[in-house]
Amino acid sequence: MSSINPVDPFSKLYKDSEGIRDTYGHSLGDRVVTDIFSYSERLANQVVCREGKKESEWRSRIDRIVISRAFGYPIMLGLLGLIFWITIVGANLPSQLLATVLFGFQDVLSQGFHAAGAPAWLHGVIVLGMYRTLAWVVAVMLPPMAIFFPLFTILEDLGYLPRVAFNMDHMFKKAKACGKQCLTMCMGFGCNAAGVVSSRIIDSPRERLLAILTNNFVPCNGRFPTLIAIATIFVTGMAAFSQSIVAVGSVVLVVIVGIFMTFAVSWALSMTLLKGEPSSLVLELPPYRRPKIRAVLYRSMLDRTLFVLRRAIVIAAPAGAVTWILANITVGDASVISHMAAFLDPLAKAIGLDGFILLAFILGIPANEIVIPILLMSYLATGQLTDFNSLMELKEVLLANGWTWLTALNVMLFSLLHWPCATTLISMYKETGSKKWTALGFLLPTVIAFIVCFTVAQVAYGLGLVSPSIMVAP
Repeated sequence: MSSINPVDPFSKLYKDSEGIRDTYGHSLGDRVVTDIFSYSERLANQVVCREGKKESEWRSRIDRIVISRAFGYPIMLGLLGLIFWITIVGANLPSQLLATVLFGFQDVLSQGFHAAGAPAWLHGVIVLGMYRTLAWVVAVMLPPMAIFFPLFTILEDLGYLPRVAFNMDHMFKKAKACGKQCLTMCMGFGCNAAGVVSSRIIDSPRERLLAILTNNFVPCNGRFPTLIAIATIFVTGMAAFSQSIVAVGSVVLVVIVGIFMTFAVSWALSMTLLKGEPSSLVLELPPYRRPKIRAVLYRSMLDRTLFVLRRAIVIAAPAGAVTWILANITVGDASVISHMAAFLDPLAKAIGLDGFILLAFILGIPANEIVIPILLMSYLATGQLTDFNSLMELKEVLLANGWTWLTALNVMLFSLLHWPCATTLISMYKETGSKKWTALGFLLPTVIAFIVCFTVAQVAYGLGLVSPSIMVAP
């Protein structure tokens, strides 16, 4: 795909028209769109015979609630929380079953390698490195996507998502972006790579770039396990049956932070690198209709779930091999991973983390799903990706390695804001055709993540809430 040029004759013409305003302060572009639709409505009323007035009336009643300023946003947040809750609760058992099957097959592979007399390093690289990483990615990523994407597609078929874009258009316009960016942002909840690809629905090249560069600020499916596990562990005093609700509430708050960051960065880019006025959202609200289950399953599973999973698998396999090699090559009395973590520790401590955490995020660039396993492998010095049987076991490991509430908070913030995964970066390059825009898509969230975490950590250190010495990983 050719490189996106944010300044073309049409966008320049629209920008010029936006600068012309009438006596009421309305832009010429908005007046033109309004007049066109008003004329079209009058013309349609003269020549079109409408039936089913009762059906039209109940649809209008629903729209008065769904797209109202009083109820539109609470309904959006409520549906978002419901989808997250169904995804979180529904994916637990399938993930466990899938992990049991895939890791069970790992034992079969190990027996085959031993029977063939393969050297230990080859078995480690292929089975404990590549295959175990692939098993982790599939077991953690597939069940949530198989739930989230169909639910998302059902909302799309119902006709609700265009109404979400209609509700959000005003806020995106304040940030000098387009309301359709809301739809790409929703796709980013499942996978940021899919969100980047879905930016094709935006006509303006400038606004398409805004959507591509800011899609990473909504947490994708690969970051949900980290966010949910840490939120559940470090929220104390909650009953066991309500842990899923607490996790959903914490994730929704993180999502709100990400949405706010999307608006802020979109506005900042629109005032600097991507100057321009927002285009008017010409959007026909479709009628409410019953979803077609076969079409929903086909589009959600083949076009979205398997497409994203295939990209993640291609990238995660080499990452698993590299991680195993780094964990099993020793220099002196410590592995290469330990030396790398010690080198990163001063920088990591400044942003409220430790060297092992920051290294886990770096090694997790191919797939966000492997950040926690890499961290556990580094803490426990097992030399392979490590699983945990319960959140309590994970909590004991984290506390034993110096974690505090500040560590948990900054890990969640860093997970939300940090650089895109390799799959998303590849999608950025394919959609923009530009190495410069792809590099900016990497650097922008990275710098913001470091600034935010540094500010939070230094405030906590300065107020004496947490001692910096506690943050040093053993």
